[in-house]
Amino acid sequence: MTHPRPKTISLVIPAYNEEAYLPACLDAVMQNVAGKALEIIVVDNNSTDGTKQVVERYPTVKYVFEPIKGITRARQRGLLSATGDIVAYVDADTLPPPGWIEQIARNFAEDSNLACLSGPYSFYDLSGIKDKISTGWFVTARPLYALTGFMMVGGNFAIPRETLHKMGGFDDTIEFYGEDADIAKRAKKFGKVLFSPSFVMPTSGRRLQKQGLLKMAGLYFINYLSIVFRSKPATQGYQDIR
Repeated sequence: MTHPRPKTISLVIPAYNEEAYLPACLDAVMQNVAGKALEIIVVDNNSTDGTKQVVERYPTVKYVFEPIKGITRARQRGLLSATGDIVAYVDADTLPPPGWIEQIARNFAEDSNLACLSGPYSFYDLSGIKDKISTGWFVTARPLYALTGFMMVGGNFAIPRETLHKMGGFDDTIEFYGEDADIAKRAKKFGKVLFSPSFVMPTSGRRLQKQGLLKMAGLYFINYLSIVFRSKPATQGYQDIR
């Protein structure tokens, strides 16, 4: 009896002016992901700071440059550069924890119909009560997931490379808000979109701190519904938080 070949995983990290946060991210990746992923790719999205120099301190990390700014364009550049069976995406201010990549491998090995895996954030730089309130948003959002069958966060997801190509890749007309819901909605046409509460990604709460929890929750909620009903986001502009 022959066993199927284990699926290979490419990790993609888009980065725009992330010299302050990227070192901790890559340190966590080196500790918890390196050696288990086929490749680690940082997509420099036309940074003007020392992002490239940070990447150069990690010889095993592949540096890719995307000159046109925008998160969907950076994600697409990562897709075109990746060679793994599954492409996993995290943000430059995340800290991939122990067991994270193992969850990806296990979930895709156990479910051949799985088209996308994602899960909630925890916020490592918010105080206890703020972190609980912020992560609680994902609990309140679960009824939406139950109704629609899709939910995803852009800094913590994995998807088969072949599925992404069949979907036509990332929609570069979407600048920021709604890009994760758009991917999840389109992925659902190819299989199950699993939003697992145990697939947690520690990330920075810098956007919540600067723009406020209520404003951010409102923006994500409105744009999620807009993707559900109109297949396009309600909000066009966004603010870089660095």
